[in-house]
Amino acid sequence: MLEGALAGELGLSRTPVREALIRLAHEGLVEVIPRHGMRVLPVSPGDMREIYVVLTALESAAMEILARRRPSDTELRPLVEATRDMTRALKADDLDAWAAADERFHQRLVELAGNRTLMDAVARVADRVHRARMFTLRLRPKPVNSTREHMAMLERIRAGDDKGAVEINRAHRDRATRELLAIFERFPVRQM
Repeated sequence: MLEGALAGELGLSRTPVREALIRLAHEGLVEVIPRHGMRVLPVSPGDMREIYVVLTALESAAMEILARRRPSDTELRPLVEATRDMTRALKADDLDAWAAADERFHQRLVELAGNRTLMDAVARVADRVHRARMFTLRLRPKPVNSTREHMAMLERIRAGDDKGAVEINRAHRDRATRELLAIFERFPVRQM
């Protein structure tokens, strides 16, 4: 898409659109092709392997911060509700609702840690993680284990067990990464 066309579609002048595209290019999300416009960059299996390593570390840090703080039930309510919504979605066989609740759980977890730099770092990979989740959603086993793992993480956070919460999160992300990469091997997709 050309910069001018995008600016027109958004009802903005070209300068803020150009600045946004430059920022997105620096973040590795788009490629600006001089005099030809820009394109959204694809995500490869190798990219996802690297992204999940980073995401696991970031979410583990969020788990540790949150568990050490021993949040109240009121603070944990968004995580409890997301987990409840995951369970309901699985019972209704609604994978889209499950994916939305799963995404909400992970987003709220990072937000509850209260570290803006951590939130920004997770946000930088969120789009690519979302694309991988939606691509693999119907190709992997029903996410019953994932929902159980979320419940276990929540219990460890509630108990103030930072090491236990981190351990469960790492195992959760490792399993999810193996499932994702197995799908890429089974369905040879170079990019998504």
